[in-house]
Amino acid sequence: MKPQILLRSSLALASLLLSVHSAAADNGHSSRKHLQVERVRVDEEIAIEDPVSVARAAKVKDAMLHAWSSYEKFAWGFDELQPQTKDGVDTFGGLGATVVDALDTLFIMGLNEQFQRARQWVATSLDFNKDYDASVFETTIRLLPAWNTPSGINLNRVNLATGQAHNANGKYTVLAEVGTEQLEFIALSQRTNDTKYQQKVENVIKKLQKSFPVDGLVPINIDPKTGRPSPSIITFGGGGDSFYEYLLKAWVQGNKTEAVNFY
Repeated sequence: MKPQILLRSSLALASLLLSVHSAAADNGHSSRKHLQVERVRVDEEIAIEDPVSVARAAKVKDAMLHAWSSYEKFAWGFDELQPQTKDGVDTFGGLGATVVDALDTLFIMGLNEQFQRARQWVATSLDFNKDYDASVFETTIRLLPAWNTPSGINLNRVNLATGQAHNANGKYTVLAEVGTEQLEFIALSQRTNDTKYQQKVENVIKKLQKSFPVDGLVPINIDPKTGRPSPSIITFGGGGDSFYEYLLKAWVQGNKTEAVNFY
């Protein structure tokens, strides 16, 4: 992909955020009017030749090629590359985490040969039948048993071979871990035409909304038995940050207004 197109994508995102802001402002004049995000179109015929942005995009692509080439050479199929020892290590149970995680980046950057090799590895070598307690937050796939709790709030570890789920700390699930699955599972339902994935993750937000504090700031520890936050710290840092990010992103994805109206 050309640097100009990457830059246009960034401008499109900026325009989208402005549209979100405008839509929210308009909603204040009419409580009945649903918030909508109009599709933002960037004229593909206009080539943006800002030299600084072009140079930055090229450097980012060079860095990706450097990292990816080293991974392919020294750690292909492993979860991660250890750069100093040049060894591969399976920190996620041998699920090829780097290969899977890099697919979209390779595609967006136009690195087609690298993308096709990664795609082939996923199609022929990726195996989830492993006796390994995977992080639901880190490994958002084949994990529906994690939501089998009295409240529907997911546990944060699931064994991929047995389907047995539990929380790593024994009791609580972290806020970011329950509120950062929505985009992926909703998209999965859309593409498989099976609503069960979307229902699982949307139920989490509905359950949390019933006990949202007045200020909307949710403690980071959630009891999966009751679905209620437990006394703990409140933070926009680790443990809480992506929950608030996904409230906005899920709204943009599907015009879900409940959380937006609350805040």
